[in-house]
Amino acid sequence: MDKRTGTTLHTTILVTVAALAAWLSGLPALFPSLGPSAFVLAMFPRSEASNAQRVIGGHAIGVAAGLLAYRLFGANGSMIVAAEPGSIAGLRLAGSGVMAIALTVGGMLAADLRHPPACATTLIVALGLLSAPLDGVMILTAVVVMVVIHQFLLWAELIDEIGPETS
Repeated sequence: MDKRTGTTLHTTILVTVAALAAWLSGLPALFPSLGPSAFVLAMFPRSEASNAQRVIGGHAIGVAAGLLAYRLFGANGSMIVAAEPGSIAGLRLAGSGVMAIALTVGGMLAADLRHPPACATTLIVALGLLSAPLDGVMILTAVVVMVVIHQFLLWAELIDEIGPETS
């Protein structure tokens, strides 16, 4: 199987697990930043970018930073509902997003847990899309499950058949 097909299949398998969990449970187990994380795992299966601590830790920092920023600035707002131009509610959400990114990037760099898709996770939380603590738990659970599936594929040596590393 060529690398493009293998990487596509590997990414699809990782996201399918989350999609099935979301469908069967009705919980937000499938969210936008999961896709880029699955792609990183599939594209670079044995690289430092796919290190389990880095992927899970980056998202954990993103969730924590997003929850903190949302609590301090978001004030129950959400980007789902458009804020009035120039409104305080819009400013609070914008501030929440900016603070969450700053905390996430600073936290990932300080902890050496760089995982760029976590910057999307922090915005998902900080902008009120998945901003309850239980949502944060669901996000991290979905990331952990995806990493476990990836680790299983590595262990079972299915990665080389599905999507060989292209560093």
